[in-house]
Amino acid sequence: MSANAPRYPLVLVPGLLGFIRQLGYPYWYGIVSALRRHGATVFPVLVSSVNSSEVRGEQLLERIAEVRQQTGAAKVHLIGHSQGSLTARYAAAMRPEWVASVTSVAGPNQGSELADYLQGKAPHGSLRERLLAMVLRGIARCMALLETGYKGSRLPMDVAAAQQSLTSAGVAAFNAKYPQGLPATWGGEGAEEVAGVRYYSWSGTLQPGITDQGGNRFDGPNRACRIFARTFVREAGHCDGMVGRYSSHLGKVIGDSYPLDHFDIVNQTFGLVGKGADPVKLFVEHAQRLHAAGL
Repeated sequence: MSANAPRYPLVLVPGLLGFIRQLGYPYWYGIVSALRRHGATVFPVLVSSVNSSEVRGEQLLERIAEVRQQTGAAKVHLIGHSQGSLTARYAAAMRPEWVASVTSVAGPNQGSELADYLQGKAPHGSLRERLLAMVLRGIARCMALLETGYKGSRLPMDVAAAQQSLTSAGVAAFNAKYPQGLPATWGGEGAEEVAGVRYYSWSGTLQPGITDQGGNRFDGPNRACRIFARTFVREAGHCDGMVGRYSSHLGKVIGDSYPLDHFDIVNQTFGLVGKGADPVKLFVEHAQRLHAAGL
């Protein structure tokens, strides 16, 4: 371990339809290797790609236990992308003695307006909901077959629970149970430390002339984010295509307007990001921040 590396291992938690590696291609493209080059101990983990944040959180607790046993570390740092943020928050609320910090990266900590829109267009019990569920289950099953970074037992799927977990109402119910690190006011910052756990967050926004240039000119997910952004009302013009700028706030807000869409922020796809953006640097700098905090 480098003298500038965090004291505890970093556990990276993916979002909806997340993975570790698909046929060798990593979810955290270039991020794990960069962190390891700087001396950090890093574990990208897998939880159910489609399920509620609580179910995923219980699975994450099992992964944390495995990392603690493997490394001998008393605690871990949890870094969650998208729904991975809610998953990490649950784990920290359940076992704070196992967690040194939780970092939300583009996490829907107040829900996603995109999820609200989809629920409105495909309400519970409707044909549209059944079709959407069928598509998501199909994608998740194909991804499970292509997963090369996970060797554990088959993980359960629950499309309806996943969708509800990401809506504003679903996250509000989650927040009522697990409020650690949440801002008291909309757009503010939350407590930086709760029950011995540090809380951090960062996120990006779509910025015409920046996030639609550079590698993003050739990036399909970026185009999808620009379409998804049209569903936002409360945070119109202030979202990354899937999560709103202020909805992402948790604990100490490192930044909420990086020129990064929802996929750019984890250096997807193949590092095709906006003009001048460097998402990998944000992770390396955060590892150094945790080290400086004695963590």
